[in-house]
Amino acid sequence: MTPAVIMAALVVLGLIAYGVLAGADFGGGILDALARGPRRDAQRDAISHAMGPVWEANHVWLIFVIVLLFTGFPRAFYALGAALFVPFHLALAGITLRGGAFVFRAYGPRESASLRVWGRVFGIASVLTPVLLGTCLGAVSSGRVRVRADDELMAGADAWHSPFALVIGLFALSLCAYLAAVFLTVETDGELRDDFRRHALGIGTVVVALSAALIPWVFVAAPHLGAGLLSPRALPVLLVGAVAALASGYGLYRRRFTLARAATVVQVACLLGGWALAQYPFLIYPDVSLVGAAAPSATLNAVLVTIPPGLALLLPALWWLFRVFKSTR
Repeated sequence: MTPAVIMAALVVLGLIAYGVLAGADFGGGILDALARGPRRDAQRDAISHAMGPVWEANHVWLIFVIVLLFTGFPRAFYALGAALFVPFHLALAGITLRGGAFVFRAYGPRESASLRVWGRVFGIASVLTPVLLGTCLGAVSSGRVRVRADDELMAGADAWHSPFALVIGLFALSLCAYLAAVFLTVETDGELRDDFRRHALGIGTVVVALSAALIPWVFVAAPHLGAGLLSPRALPVLLVGAVAALASGYGLYRRRFTLARAATVVQVACLLGGWALAQYPFLIYPDVSLVGAAAPSATLNAVLVTIPPGLALLLPALWWLFRVFKSTR
């Protein structure tokens, strides 16, 4: 494997980590906004308790992806930054507003008007941000982002709000909500667990319906991606993801919630990993290839040398964070 391929693999691993961990956090905000019924406040308390200790730490993976992308593939970073300037900055604003609203609401008096306002901000930002990030992925997948040989953006600034990209945004929204609901079945018990189980089963049905709509649409809107999904490198990963999705649904139905959580993580990992393998060897099809966008070998090697000691510090710290706060339940 060349340094460029190794760097790209690390970007994908960071994207998977962010998709699973931050996706579940975004989903918690979505479920918070949807909370209804006599146990509405208890559901929101459970969501806050599950997210509170670790929600901000999950964004370290977004920083990891961005740093590797602009260091290892500056041409792709420039093109994506130009084409997706609006959704990227709206998503950044959503992440910021969501974090501020979560903190202000956590320390405000329960029945105050300000708490209700911050609660709405938290819910709206939690809904819009994964949609925006999903539309960005849809824009890259569509092949409509075009870049000249001199790195000048030719087209694609509107690709993020095409129908295809918007449906992928809705799929990302539903997948985040499903992740959170499944995770919360493990974090809770009794009637609350039943509430989140019902949420997971209902949202899971939406995920399946959107998947059924997207699969044939990919071959029309992004035929290069459809061909990549059926390639020998991507198809086995996606089939594992499909089996994991079935196992997740089975675990929910049979109340085997730990199985459902593990299977959902595998499902999301295989979905993102399969998408990346289908895109290969392009970062932005058809103009920006992995090799063509890579930084000089000296830069790639210098970054790759620093990653193992960096992860050796980061991963134990994150593990300890989860262990300390999750063991206090």
